[in-house]
Amino acid sequence: MGFEYLTNVPLTQARKDYLALLESHGFGPRTEIIPVFESCGRVTARAVYAHICAPHYAASAMDGVAVTAKDTFGATETTPVTLSPEQFIVLDTGDPIPEDRDAVIMVEDIVKNADGSITIHAAAAPWQHIRQIGEDVCAGEMILPSHMTVSPAAIGAMIAGGVLEIEVIRKPRVGIIPTGDEIIPPCTDPKPGDILEFNGSIFSAMVRQWGAEAVVYPIVPDKFDQIKTMVAKAAEECDMVILNAGSSAGREDFSAKVIRELGEVLYHGIAIKPGKPAILGCQGEKPILGVPGYPVSGIIVIEQLLKPLIDHWLQAPSAPSQYAKATLTRPVVSGLKYQEFVRVRMGCVGGRLMASPLSRGSGVVSSFMKADGILEVPQGLEGYEAGEEVNVRLLSPRSKLENTLVVIGSHDPLLDELADMLHLENPELYMSSSHVGSMGGIMAIRRGEAHAAGCHLLDTADGSYSRSFIRKYFPKGGVRLISCVGRQQGLMVARGNPLNIQKFSDIARDGVRYVNRQKGSGTRILTDYLCKREHVDASAIYGYDREELTHTSVAAQIVSGSADAGMGIYSAAKLYDLDFIPICIEEYDLIIPDHAWDAPMVRSLLTILKSDAFREKILSLGGYTVDNPGEVIPV
Repeated sequence: MGFEYLTNVPLTQARKDYLALLESHGFGPRTEIIPVFESCGRVTARAVYAHICAPHYAASAMDGVAVTAKDTFGATETTPVTLSPEQFIVLDTGDPIPEDRDAVIMVEDIVKNADGSITIHAAAAPWQHIRQIGEDVCAGEMILPSHMTVSPAAIGAMIAGGVLEIEVIRKPRVGIIPTGDEIIPPCTDPKPGDILEFNGSIFSAMVRQWGAEAVVYPIVPDKFDQIKTMVAKAAEECDMVILNAGSSAGREDFSAKVIRELGEVLYHGIAIKPGKPAILGCQGEKPILGVPGYPVSGIIVIEQLLKPLIDHWLQAPSAPSQYAKATLTRPVVSGLKYQEFVRVRMGCVGGRLMASPLSRGSGVVSSFMKADGILEVPQGLEGYEAGEEVNVRLLSPRSKLENTLVVIGSHDPLLDELADMLHLENPELYMSSSHVGSMGGIMAIRRGEAHAAGCHLLDTADGSYSRSFIRKYFPKGGVRLISCVGRQQGLMVARGNPLNIQKFSDIARDGVRYVNRQKGSGTRILTDYLCKREHVDASAIYGYDREELTHTSVAAQIVSGSADAGMGIYSAAKLYDLDFIPICIEEYDLIIPDHAWDAPMVRSLLTILKSDAFREKILSLGGYTVDNPGEVIPV
């Protein structure tokens, strides 16, 4: 097949064609001989046969005495038989059976007499309590067939059968080459423009988990000759090669050219998102996979294209993926040209699995860490609506999802602390929080998609928080407003306040770059209200439409220098060592629906809210007041 720059081949076809190309060059498993005691978890290259019988001698199966069975015939409870010392031999379990003996009587079934004889009250059957030669394994018998994973018990069976070495499929060596002028080794103080190289650590952990060995090579700068030299070296030393970054159409993307000069490129561009720029190439039978630099793209590509090659090499079918039906809490829009992989957080609410889409950015590696499942949107489908039932590939076991407290709504760092305390209190319980703003939380509760929602909605008419919104959106009741914390809201600015911002209206000054929260969040509603109260024209604020989803992400923009000010809570400013101009104290509370009120997870959450440990932890964060957490607020 000829190379076409940035093709758009369906994933299933790409997998099939790639393996066919590699096999035509001789790609496949290699074997090695290792000691049996090191073989647990390895895959047999061929059938394993016993060299000797196990046991290889007739052995006593019990502690007792070896006798000749016919000497015991006639023994009953009423007509016991006494055997002289010459008629029996004392032995322990595993001892060889003397040639002139053909039965064993358990020590519990004999009566010892003063003259050294024994009395028995039941006759012994020939060969009773004797392990015959080859009872477990006979010489020449197959112990393990080909392409079977060696278990601990199998190791014992092989050793018993006299097998001390075994031929197994050698673990494939996967070479991982990170490239890029901006890529640096991991450190704690990167400079602007530096990108920490962590893809190599992610990819190596993944391939080891799949049964391969990983070799991470030194970072290679964006120089064609240096990349080519390193790829050639890796292809010589390894069975498969991952060339990380440089697979798109950028000015210094040399991967495809390097692979073509060393071997051949089958496809450059797969119809998946993220991961479209993947390159499927090889040098002879050695696969060389060009992987995009964004971590999420890279993870998807090696999972979908490299793992099948490792499975094929190891000749062990991978465990089938587990799927489950779930209800989407937010819409997912997808392009028709690609098969898209969307990470979701999940939990079970009211007997239904809920799936909340996470950030879909290719560089957001934390979304994979948080994901409980993958929603696969087929090529040619525009996406799914909120509330639609979808099929999700599970990354977390169903038992975990059924014990996950689902919190959807306004963001606050205390949710992370509550999640940690909940799991420490009961390791079987988890908490999943999705940050969609206070109004998003109210809507999720109305749709029955969450156990709780964080909320701090200001009623600009009377200055109260959340109560009027609950009366509006839940006119028939069915929910409870739970007191949580008071928190200090204000303007976060750079350390030293270089622009001398003193009051809210200063964000409209020339030269001030503002970063806002998303529409529907309580902080955004508060900010909009303050604009009206202070007669500030929001359209005159530079960056007012620039939106972030959390207080910490607002703080991160300020500390990075891309913004000068943003509304947020004191604890976020403290975390990022920012200056803080207090504006007001607001209520941050939880809305809990009646149907979840008696759930063990919710009861545990309320217990933690009322605990001294929670009070101490929250006060240590700074910017909070804690009065009656866990109490129901009259609405």
